[in-house]
Amino acid sequence: MSSNLQKPTLVRGGGPAVERLVVIVLFAGVDLLDVTGPPEVFSLVQRELPSPTGYRVVLAAETLGPVTTAAGVRVLPDLTFAEARARRIDTLLVPGAVEVDGDRRVRALTDPALVEQVRLLAGRAARVASVCVGAHLLAAAGLLDGRRATTHWSTAHQLAAEFPAVRVDADPIFIRDGDVWTGAGISACLDLSLALVAEDFGEAVALRVARQLVMYLKRPSGQSQFSVPLEQVATTRRIEELRHHILANLAAPLTVAELAAHAHVGERQLTRIFKTELGTTPSAYVESVRVERARQQLESGDGTLERVAGACGFGSVDTLVRAFRRRLGTTPTEYRARFRTTGPVGAAPARSGVQPAERVTPAAES
Repeated sequence: MSSNLQKPTLVRGGGPAVERLVVIVLFAGVDLLDVTGPPEVFSLVQRELPSPTGYRVVLAAETLGPVTTAAGVRVLPDLTFAEARARRIDTLLVPGAVEVDGDRRVRALTDPALVEQVRLLAGRAARVASVCVGAHLLAAAGLLDGRRATTHWSTAHQLAAEFPAVRVDADPIFIRDGDVWTGAGISACLDLSLALVAEDFGEAVALRVARQLVMYLKRPSGQSQFSVPLEQVATTRRIEELRHHILANLAAPLTVAELAAHAHVGERQLTRIFKTELGTTPSAYVESVRVERARQQLESGDGTLERVAGACGFGSVDTLVRAFRRRLGTTPTEYRARFRTTGPVGAAPARSGVQPAERVTPAAES
């Protein structure tokens, strides 16, 4: 690296008034919302602060000429990559780009010259974050080696296959591993940006910004980015029919033995089929579908946790809570408070038994 400037240290929390420099990487074919979403979040921070502390967002590209995004909209950069490397960068944001082949398969793009620019810019940044498939650029630059990371679900397999040193988790909407953050789908750039605001200025400011954006509440990083029954696609009629059987009978026990009998195969063979077709075990798949059904009921209804647990086949509230913590990194009550789509905003659940029901036993908390 030609610059001998010292790498900056990010100022967080209640430090002195300072303008944090956010550099967003800009290149031809980039997804437009990846570029424009985070600045919308950062621009609202100043409204919520009494001091002149805030963000300064700049776009950096190879040259200062117009850059055509994937949406066909042309954007003008503020700095060249070389000029940005001479600055003290607080946050480097790396968006992504994809191509779609004739079979409608999506692949993330990683141009070697752009990867090198990302690597050099990251060396000047106190914090690095990717948006959507921008994680592929970070991985190609070696910035995700040994780290846990996420990306858009459609390219997660590509990321894992091309960069085995990266611990890919395709489920969360964003992940933080040290000073490197990775985000999932394009709209998740708002959630990632709010999480960065929360780290810099606190949860209260981030929540006020979320309200300005008409986002009911800031989503937790563990929130899944897609729906399980839609995400996993079977290739055989037998397993597809079994999936429909599971969806139609979630309140039933659905043991491995029962599923194997329904599919007319042995238990070991059923486990092998699930591993091959869906990349998981029968029990794990059933739990994931039950969690998905419970999510839907919590979002749209006001039934007690006992009723939701029974309808979705969990058997008890303790089991429901453990499954939510394991798969979503939250609890059913917290999930309902964040994502409920019926009733007045901020209203308590209609059934007074909901809150106490989530006080699980010590065993359930393990």
